[in-house]
Amino acid sequence: RRNLDEVSIMYNIAICDDEQDFADEMKQYIQRYQEESGEEIRVMVFRNGLELIENYDPSTDLIFLDIQMDQMDGLETAKRIREKDEEAGIIFLTSLKQYALEGYQYQAVNYLIKPMKYIRLKTELDRWIEKCRKKNPCIVIANDQGTFKAAVNKIHYIETYKRNLLLHTEEGEVISYESMKALEQRLSPFGFYRCHAGYLVNMGLVRKVEKLEITLSSGETVYVSKPKKKDFMKALAGYWGKML
Repeated sequence: RRNLDEVSIMYNIAICDDEQDFADEMKQYIQRYQEESGEEIRVMVFRNGLELIENYDPSTDLIFLDIQMDQMDGLETAKRIREKDEEAGIIFLTSLKQYALEGYQYQAVNYLIKPMKYIRLKTELDRWIEKCRKKNPCIVIANDQGTFKAAVNKIHYIETYKRNLLLHTEEGEVISYESMKALEQRLSPFGFYRCHAGYLVNMGLVRKVEKLEITLSSGETVYVSKPKKKDFMKALAGYWGKML
């Protein structure tokens, strides 16, 4: 994902509702919104909470989740989702307001009362997308252990590691099979700089640079190569200037 103000972002939205007609109508509303707004949206539909949990996609950005469902209700589904993903937005769907209030313990964005008009959904999506533009984005990393969602501002640095990449994040280390060049392209719009052939560093965490050693606010050290140091220092000064 690139600069949120300049480049179109693909949003992954899930609808989880056991009323097929309502779920189909929601999907049509979202597709209409996509056409009118120009936003890129991928819509996934799940017929119950269990289906959503068993097939959960870590790249999901927003979930429209019905509270009253058979097998697994929306509140239990939300609880299970939060065990997997703390970042995805959840908007509860309900015909009874009192149920919606229970949902806020799972960091719900909002709730929508059924039945629903298109203008209500449009207002909610406008508000949510505007919030996303201001929020730090995430990237999805896949490896043999599974798929992981990493908040960009929680990635400290990336280094080459046994022909792969190792991401050092606040939550720990994650292996990626992407090339350094590919990950550099994905992260450079968010203040990451290729300071060395084997290192990509988050400039937002740089505390000091001494000789060819970069110290991060986490205490970790990253190396800058001699040929790249001049350009790195220029980029770092520009980055710090924007932050002031």
